[in-house]
Amino acid sequence: MSHSIRPLAAVHLREALTAAGDGDPAAALAALMHIDPQSWAGIEHRLNSLGTTLLDSLALATRTGGTP
Repeated sequence: MSHSIRPLAAVHLREALTAAGDGDPAAALAALMHIDPQSWAGIEHRLNSLGTTLLDSLALATRTGGTP
């Protein structure tokens, strides 16, 4: 099984983290909904290998103000 993340999915993930950091959960959800299933699997795999989850990443972005 491939665990690749398409470049556009990475952009959407970054947008979601930035929106979470900006306190805009609707925009975060909208960005996440644009991610394709194959990239979701890749994102989950990579986060799992780092010992975290998407929810934890969103929570961290919310607490710290998002991505630089």
